[in-house]
Amino acid sequence: MPVFMQGNEALFRGAVAAGGRFYAGYPITPSSEIAELAAQELPKLGGVYLQMEDELASIAAVIGASLAGVPAFTATSGPGFSLMQENLGVAYMAEIPCVVINVMRSGPSTGLATMPAQADVMQARWGTHGDHPALALCPASVQECFELSALAFTYSEQLRMPVTVLADEIIGHLREPLEVPVGTPIASRPLPSCPPGDYGTYDTSAGDVPPLGFFGGPHIVHANSSMHDAAGQPTTRRDTALALIRRLQDKVTARSAEFPQRRWYLDDAEWVFVSFGISARASLAAVERLRSRGVAAGLLQIQTVWPFPRDLVREVCRNARGVFVVELSLGQLVGEVERAVMGHAPVHLIAQSDGRPLLPGDICRRAGEVAGDGFDR
Repeated sequence: MPVFMQGNEALFRGAVAAGGRFYAGYPITPSSEIAELAAQELPKLGGVYLQMEDELASIAAVIGASLAGVPAFTATSGPGFSLMQENLGVAYMAEIPCVVINVMRSGPSTGLATMPAQADVMQARWGTHGDHPALALCPASVQECFELSALAFTYSEQLRMPVTVLADEIIGHLREPLEVPVGTPIASRPLPSCPPGDYGTYDTSAGDVPPLGFFGGPHIVHANSSMHDAAGQPTTRRDTALALIRRLQDKVTARSAEFPQRRWYLDDAEWVFVSFGISARASLAAVERLRSRGVAAGLLQIQTVWPFPRDLVREVCRNARGVFVVELSLGQLVGEVERAVMGHAPVHLIAQSDGRPLLPGDICRRAGEVAGDGFDR
């Protein structure tokens, strides 16, 4: 039976359903409801909530809890996400599972703290320094908040890496019916099965994701943020460093086809819209309005923005008369779409960055300025 629920609550409920039992965070608009729920509900489930002094400490505590074997998460918005980046770099390098929910708001800096934006896309990919992988999921409904939050834990634990959930203020505060999935899988990481004396924290002899012991367990874990060998010992060997960096990337990109995306009316689409989050909802309404006027429009809703689905975008846009990228920023997703399309179709940006959402009528009108063809009727 559907439950009427807020997006932020669904993000929390999805995390808990997947096994999340440790939360450390610092309240920040527009994600604070997640921290409030974690404080209320996690102790009832045998979990832990820690109110930290800032976001630097929050992500450090989350990483520590994960190393102790507990699925761990936090929630924040843009300024807090910025403060987490150095320690997220440690988690990428040391391959420590954790989930960060970023409910995006208008910025930079304090910006418009209660208003929506989608301008943290590149931060989710390149926020910390160096060559590192990234996996970021983008919900566009309360249902997707629950499902993608739970899925973030699955990917994080299975791939031994941080995973970001990129929501936005409107999705976080939206209320609508949620069909709570039955039997959400509990996220589990690959555990070592070898004798403790044979264990190497980064030993990939059994696969590209090494098993992960936990602090206090029988296997000695070396969580090393420097370049390291299979045992976790620091190294300056160039061949070892290159192999490590390649593996961190490849364990994500090799699974790209598994990560979720959504297609709407694309089988006969001559005009393709590409969007995510709240802008995808408005784009879908615009597409349905256009189709009622006889315009062959379709939508590719990006649910996994990183790794960017370049091959899928190229496939659905190859024969399009035009591509419209809809986002609440001055243009971050559009560059990735242009690279994917490779000139096979013209790509146009429909953007807004003033704290207001794009409405279906806005999208139809601005697309019509380029295409005509009944878009602006």
